[in-house]
Amino acid sequence: MPLPRPEYPRPHFDRSHAWLSLNGTWDFRADPGGRHAPDQAEGYDQRITVPFAWETPASGIAAHWLETAWYRRTFMVPADWTGQRVVLHFGAVHHAATVWVNGTEVARHEGGYTPFSADVTDALGEAEQLLTVRVHAPADKRHIAHGKQRSMPRDDYDGVCFTPSSGIWQSVWLEARPATHLAALRLRPTDGLTGITAEATVRGPHTATAVLRLRVRGESTTARLEIGPDGRATGELPLAAPRLWSPEDPHLYYVDAELTSADGSDRVTCYTGLRSITVDGEALYLNGERLFVRGVLDQGYWPGTGITAPDDAALRRDLRLAAAAGYNLVRKHLKLEDPRFVHHADTLGMLLWTEPASPGRFSDASTAAFAEQIDAMVERDGNSPAIVIWGLYNEEWGLDWDIPGDTAKQRAVIDAYDRLKALDSTRPAVDNSGWTHVRTDLLDWHYYDESAASWATTIADLLAGRRDDFPVRLGPDYLVHKKLAVPGQPLRGLPNLNSEYGGGFTALERAWHLRWQTQEMRRHDRLAGYVYTELYDIEHESAGLLDFHRGAKDLAGVDPSHVNAPTTLVLDVTPVAPGRDLLTAEREFSLSVRVSHHGAEPVTGLLHTAWTPVYGATPEGIGEAVPGCLAEAKPYTLGAPVTVPAALPEGWTSGRLHLALVTDGTVVARTALDVDTRTEPYIGDDPLARTAAH
Repeated sequence: MPLPRPEYPRPHFDRSHAWLSLNGTWDFRADPGGRHAPDQAEGYDQRITVPFAWETPASGIAAHWLETAWYRRTFMVPADWTGQRVVLHFGAVHHAATVWVNGTEVARHEGGYTPFSADVTDALGEAEQLLTVRVHAPADKRHIAHGKQRSMPRDDYDGVCFTPSSGIWQSVWLEARPATHLAALRLRPTDGLTGITAEATVRGPHTATAVLRLRVRGESTTARLEIGPDGRATGELPLAAPRLWSPEDPHLYYVDAELTSADGSDRVTCYTGLRSITVDGEALYLNGERLFVRGVLDQGYWPGTGITAPDDAALRRDLRLAAAAGYNLVRKHLKLEDPRFVHHADTLGMLLWTEPASPGRFSDASTAAFAEQIDAMVERDGNSPAIVIWGLYNEEWGLDWDIPGDTAKQRAVIDAYDRLKALDSTRPAVDNSGWTHVRTDLLDWHYYDESAASWATTIADLLAGRRDDFPVRLGPDYLVHKKLAVPGQPLRGLPNLNSEYGGGFTALERAWHLRWQTQEMRRHDRLAGYVYTELYDIEHESAGLLDFHRGAKDLAGVDPSHVNAPTTLVLDVTPVAPGRDLLTAEREFSLSVRVSHHGAEPVTGLLHTAWTPVYGATPEGIGEAVPGCLAEAKPYTLGAPVTVPAALPEGWTSGRLHLALVTDGTVVARTALDVDTRTEPYIGDDPLARTAAH
C-alpha cells in the first residue's frame, strides 16, 4: 500500500534532510468506556490509516461518535541519526492527545488544529521503538475549538456543521536535530520591501556559544546573527534587486539557516515573499497598489477523508479551481488548514484569509481554547506571503450571539485581537467576521438575501451609511437585525467587505444570484471586496459552485470567471427571476451599461452583443459591435452609463443577450441578460424587483 500523504509536512520550516514519515497503517483500539491503559497490549483489534480521522472511510475505521481511542505502531530510528536528538511531530490531532514512547509519556496536547512535538530521545531503546497515542475527542464540543465539526449536544449552528473528524488527521513524522537547535525563524519583508527581516529562536545547552548564519538562496546575501542570552537573534537580509511577491508573480525567497554549536550543525530552510498588505482609509493595498478582494469560501472538507485532503494534489487543485473561477483570494473558513495548503497558495499566487476554529459556547474554557490557537497560527504560517488577512471569531460563534449586551464577550474579542496584533502587526485582522465588530481593521459583513431588489437596496444603504444594521436569519423563523459594530468601533474610515453572500436552492438559482449579487457590489466604489459562499458543496450543504467531488455543476450558462473578472459590466437592471432578468412588452428595448474596472490603468472599449436562447452559454467570438457604444472607466471608479439598443431576434419571445467589452480585439469583460416579452408574473418572480427597460 502506498504511503499516504508522503510529502514533507512542514514546508515553512524545512528540516527534510533528516526526517521520517510515520504515516501509514497503525494498530487501533476503540475505548468507549475509557478502560484501557498505555501498558495494556490487548484490544488492538483494528488497523487504521494515518492521517485520516477515524470517522472517515479512508481511515479504514469509519466509527462515529467514538470519543476515545488508542493508536499504536513501531518504528526504527535511522542509523545515521546517532548522536542527534530525535523529535516526534504531530501536525494536528483532534482533540486531546497523550503520547508514549516505549511506555514513557513524552507529550500531552489539547487543541485539535494546532501542531505539537516532543523530543523523545531519552525514551528510546535499542532497535524497534513502540509509539502509543491515546486520543480523546469529546462528542460535546461546545467548549472546545472545533470549527465546523458537529457537536452532540449540538451547537446553535449545527445546521451548517459536518461530520466530526477525530483523532490523528495530519501527518506524523520524526526529525533529527542537534541538542542545540534552531527552534523558530520568523521572516518578514522590510518596511521598504528591499530585504527580509529575520528573528530566530535558538534552544539548547550551548546556545550561548552557538553561531547562526543565514543565506538567501540564489543571492549573495548572507548574515551572521548574534544570539542573545534569551536565545533570540535578529537581523536583516538586504537584497540587491528585490523582486516582489504578487498573484501575478509569486516569487519566493528561500533562506537557508545553519546553526553551529558544540552539539553539531542544525540546518533549516524557510521562505517568504516580499510583499506588503496595508489599509489606507477605506481601501486595501497590496505592494502599494489598490487591491479589490474577489474571494471565495473554502471549508476544507473532502469526500471520504473529512478534514484531511486525500493527497497533496487535492490541496493544490482546490486553489487552481478557485483561480479558474476568477477569485484572487480564498478564505479558509474556521479551520487551520494543513500547512501545505498555505505553501501551495504561496507558490501559486493565491491570496489567503486565514482563521482559527471556533468553539460553540461562551465560557472561560472556550475563550482560552480559542485564544491558544492564535500563537500557533502566527508561528506556523506567519512567514507566508499569501496570507493577507487574519481572521478571529466568526458571527459571534462561541460568544452566544450577544456581544452588544455583554462586556465580558466584548473583552474576549478585544483580547483576541490585541493578542494577534502583538504577534503580527503586518496584516489586517478581523475581530468577529460578519457583524458586531468590537475592534477590527476591516469592517466586514455577512449578508444573504434572495430578493434582488432588497439586496440592491440594503447594499447601497450600508455603503452609503444610511443604515448600520441588516437582517440575518439565524433560524427558519428567527430573523434578527445585526449591527455592524458596537459603540466605539468606527463604522467609517475602514475597508468594507461583504465576506459571505450567495443564495438559491438549485445550482441554476445560485448561479443567477452569483451573477447579479456580485454585479451589484461592483456598482459601489467604496467596497473593498467580497467573499462568495462557497467553492464546493459539503455533505448536505449544496451551496458550492462545484459539487463535493469538485465536479462541475449546471450553472445555466453562467461563467464565474466572467463574474469575478477584474473588469466587469454593470447593468442598470434589478432582475426579476432566473430566466427573466428583464421583462419588456416590446421586442426592441435599450439597456444602460457601465464598466467596473479594477486595473492599474483606465479601460476603454466598444460594446458588442450576441444572442442565444435563455440560459445559453457564452458564444465564441466577440459578437457584433454596437455602433457608438464606447464604454470606459477609470480604475476603481464606476464608469458612466452607456445606452445600448437591442432587439430580440425576429420571432423570439425570449432570449439571452450577451454583452462584451472589447478593447483592441480582445474581450476584457462579459455579462449576459435574459430577456422575456411574456411580462405576466409567475412563480419565482421577485415581487420587489423593478423592470429597467428604457
